[in-house]
Amino acid sequence: MDNELKNSILKTGTTILGIVCKDGVVMASDRRATAGNLIAMKNAKKAVQINDYLVIAGTGNMSDIEMQKKIIAAELRLKELKAKKRPTIKEAANLIGMITYRNIRQPTMIPSIVGTLVAGFNEDGTTELYSIEPSGTAIQVEDYDANFGSGMPYVLGLLERQYKKNIDIKEGVDLVIEALKSSTQRDTGSGNGIDVFTITKKGIKHEVAQEITPEYKNIK
Repeated sequence: MDNELKNSILKTGTTILGIVCKDGVVMASDRRATAGNLIAMKNAKKAVQINDYLVIAGTGNMSDIEMQKKIIAAELRLKELKAKKRPTIKEAANLIGMITYRNIRQPTMIPSIVGTLVAGFNEDGTTELYSIEPSGTAIQVEDYDANFGSGMPYVLGLLERQYKKNIDIKEGVDLVIEALKSSTQRDTGSGNGIDVFTITKKGIKHEVAQEITPEYKNIK
């Protein structure tokens, strides 16, 4: 029974990634959601802006990711109202880590297991990238990370060779697009489209929103 429930949940074979640049952060994801070996959704938004200063991207059960987005946005707003000041990106990442930690330890038939990347800009203009692993640990990223998505091996292999310290945002956007192309070519759980966000002291911008469509060519 337990295995049947787990196998029937809509899951995301996913590529999410974030890279740190000298003038900000670039966050990106693909758009494919799978249920076993079925492509269940071709337009699943995995990297999203949840408020004026934060972008998150998740890997895991789709329903858990969507619920987490709503909870995080509400909790951060409540925190801001209570403290009368906006939370820092570090505070937001630690809040998400706490929620993740709590969720996987609550007795339930279907445990919530989500890995998350969090990027945003603080009120002083600094930008930060954090990776919250599925067990709830929040770690600041100094270079790049892809959390535990199915496309992670392909992304990290490329970034290991091509990422350089002090690249700028424009170079970062080009690099994450190449990384996404690598994963969508080889990872069956990733594909159908890509989203790329930039986070700088000027704000958040949805730089790339593309659909990947099949192209049929005669080979004779």
